Amino acid sequence: MANSSSASIGAAPSRAGYSAATELGYVESGLRRETNWWGAFVIGLAGTILVTGIAPVMVTALGAASIPVTVIITISGWMLCLILAELAAMMPERTGGSPSYAYPAFKERWPRGAKHINGITAWAYWLGWFPVAPLNMILASAYLAERFGLDTTAGFTPIHTFIAWSTLAISVVGIGLFFIPAYRGIRFGAVFATVLALLSMVPLTFIAIAWLFNPSVVNLGELSGFRHLDGSSFFADMNGYGWLSVYLGYGFLLTWNVIAMEAAACYIGECGNPDHDAKIAMNLEGAFGVFIYTLIPIAFIVVLGATALSDSALVDPKTMFVTFAGKVFPGVAGEVMNWIVAATLIVALALSALNAIMGSGRALYQMSLDGEFPKFFGRQNEHGVPARAMLFNVIASLIVVMMGGAAEIYSFSNVGYTISFIPVLVGYYLLRQDKPDMRRPFKLPEFMKYGALILAAFYFVVWSYGGVVYSRIGKVEIYYWLGWATLAAYLPFYLYRVKVEDRKAT
Repeated sequence: MANSSSASIGAAPSRAGYSAATELGYVESGLRRETNWWGAFVIGLAGTILVTGIAPVMVTALGAASIPVTVIITISGWMLCLILAELAAMMPERTGGSPSYAYPAFKERWPRGAKHINGITAWAYWLGWFPVAPLNMILASAYLAERFGLDTTAGFTPIHTFIAWSTLAISVVGIGLFFIPAYRGIRFGAVFATVLALLSMVPLTFIAIAWLFNPSVVNLGELSGFRHLDGSSFFADMNGYGWLSVYLGYGFLLTWNVIAMEAAACYIGECGNPDHDAKIAMNLEGAFGVFIYTLIPIAFIVVLGATALSDSALVDPKTMFVTFAGKVFPGVAGEVMNWIVAATLIVALALSALNAIMGSGRALYQMSLDGEFPKFFGRQNEHGVPARAMLFNVIASLIVVMMGGAAEIYSFSNVGYTISFIPVLVGYYLLRQDKPDMRRPFKLPEFMKYGALILAAFYFVVWSYGGVVYSRIGKVEIYYWLGWATLAAYLPFYLYRVKVEDRKAT
């Protein structure tokens, strides 16, 4: 169990004398329990803010046809949150979020294979989350450039995407600054995140519902038939691919974004009362995510319309969020709102970057404790957090900034992210089968174990087939295969741990 003497909130009395770590035979994280459901929820909002990157891409590529696809995958994300709530409450001693629950689930049936499942799953999750920080800094720089007229024409080309010097400078400074609250510990990070979260929820909620207050700018007919921007049917072919292949391809992008609301699970192990906090934090995260990811694309479509969305000269996807208020409320009032939205969204992007550094760092930390990653990453600092693992994230993030764009980073990162949930979902089914009487402070209906298997199969198709399709449609194949190369980099880290460090220890 985590050291209860360091927790300011205290463990739930019902957990006295019980340890899932003993029953399932895994290593405990030992992190301090210094937050609660609110801290987990607000830091987890880092996943919801990713709507700023994906909503403009979806509506400018698919138009109204993007709505059903977005709704289906977002609801799957809420379902994932509910499953993770059960697992997190069962195993509060684990940290690092969803991948940390795979190892205990597989350990009893396949003890030798479980170790590798654990390591690969956590590494894939890390690949999925750490690029959020550079992506958010790229988006923030675009917002600042639009508002302040910064020069985005001078830069360099590391691969083939043009990177402005302003983007590079903002990203480097921002990522470096976010390491400070991450280093100071979960309590400090949660307080910092609470301020950012309150600011981030306001503009997202405003954009989602503002159009309801000015019906004169709304054309609900734009949603009729959920057609593409060119007016073709929802079931029309696109870019030489059938409609189902196209939606699976864009579904590959969506899963990287909309299921990221599961991020709150990373911090359940640092909650003082995980029995109580897990279900609240994860349910709230899922509900708010469905609200935001559904209504914001609808707002863009009914206000801007297919004609404007298909013309980059009229609507720039990179700055759509910080100019939208002016479309809903034309005139001075709209421009003032544009400034307010821009300011608060930049703060929200900071929240998401902070979470990326903190959350995925904990995944590396747990890997090290479990014996699949170098011991260097398994150390806590004086504030009780895995500072070395988080510093590694900062360095990796600064490298990924050079990719320069959302679609490039999505394709690179999602090679790891979506696949990381498949062992977790299968593991949920195994735990229900093998440990039916195990203590579950929050328990879903029995049929959900089959729902988890269906969800795992769906994610596998989106990840395996959809990823290849989008890499071609989006012309980002080089980044997609760079993602595969990074995923394979797990092997040398693992071999160093078991062949060098572990042998020295014996």
